[in-house]
Amino acid sequence: MYDVIVVGARVAGSPLAMLLARKGYRVLAVDRATFPSDTVSTHYIHQAGLSRLKDWGLLDKVIATGCPPIRHLNFSYTDIALDGFADPIDGIDAVYCPRRTVLDKILIDAAAAAGVEVIERFKVTDLVEHDGRVVGIRGTEGDGTALEFRAPIVIGADGANSIVASKVGADTYRGAPGGCFVYYSYYSGIDWGMHHRTGFGRQQFASWPTNDGLSLVAVMRPRDQFRDFRADPDAGVNEIVDAIDPKYGEDLRNNGTREEQFRPMLYPDNYYRQSFGPGWALVGDAGYHKDPFTGWGITDAFKYAELLSERIDDGLSGRRPMDETLADYQRTRDEQSAGTYELTLSISELTLTPYYDSVFRAAAKSPAYTKKFFGLIAGGIPGEEFFAPQNLADLYAEVDLPESDRHLTPA
Repeated sequence: MYDVIVVGARVAGSPLAMLLARKGYRVLAVDRATFPSDTVSTHYIHQAGLSRLKDWGLLDKVIATGCPPIRHLNFSYTDIALDGFADPIDGIDAVYCPRRTVLDKILIDAAAAAGVEVIERFKVTDLVEHDGRVVGIRGTEGDGTALEFRAPIVIGADGANSIVASKVGADTYRGAPGGCFVYYSYYSGIDWGMHHRTGFGRQQFASWPTNDGLSLVAVMRPRDQFRDFRADPDAGVNEIVDAIDPKYGEDLRNNGTREEQFRPMLYPDNYYRQSFGPGWALVGDAGYHKDPFTGWGITDAFKYAELLSERIDDGLSGRRPMDETLADYQRTRDEQSAGTYELTLSISELTLTPYYDSVFRAAAKSPAYTKKFFGLIAGGIPGEEFFAPQNLADLYAEVDLPESDRHLTPA
């Protein structure tokens, strides 16, 4: 008998299991994969996410893998360019984009070191219920052995296609369809730093350095162009990079070597799912997912895994009823993530609404507000402050934006 069972052991599940084990609980974590192993990902960890790793004693382990620090960011939306970096957060003056083969192994090892019992190559096939509550899981090990485990609470940290969410019938109460597709791979021979560049014609390329001297290069276009693109993705990548910045296109053709296969992904839909019920809860993409455009998936997984660990501790310790504390988890997560969710939806279609065009165009003309932009990106400045109508009015006046372009609200 365990206190908690966590289904899924990547960037949401392993931190949750680790934190609960560090509080003295008996925790089981299971995953279909073995580690190290890869998964589709932006790799990007914001300073706010790195702050969680630092608090958990794991940031030095990520840095020690040789993943290069990034201290200058380059964002562009057609003819709007924002270059710079945020002030340090908790002393962290860089961002990192580690390979998931590296990051996830660090996290699951930390969970095991904290006392979590980890079972890899375990496929959950069903949940165990009693008197209307989830009380455990059933599944099979890699050799086909059927096993059953019990706990007063089961957590689904198993991604967008969560078996836990499916078995409990977790409804989506807020959502929007995914807009684009992404193709990415790893290249040697280029050294571009971090770029996130959206060009005319609703297309984007992004690049950042990662482990082993490689750079991740990703391209994005609307979903309806996916079939045509996949016929020759190498040509498509070069076409998009050329169209947005011929200098980088030439460098990619002449000096870049693709070292691995492409990872294609049609963006999953954006959603909030009901994320708690009798004896169960959801964390990470299992409960809340948004377009990867803004790269907040890993950071949010860390942030809300920590939040859920605190609420589960409240319930298991008897300080508050478990159903009450899980409801508080979902409410708090929704409140804290709403700004990032709305911003992501607004700009992930690879075009800017008049409101965001005005905001970012003006911010690019103000050194002080450019700094605020990178503080927003890093998680150090709340969206409520950055997008406050009075602050925008002052910004527009500072840069003398035409009156017709001074949009103060998204509507």
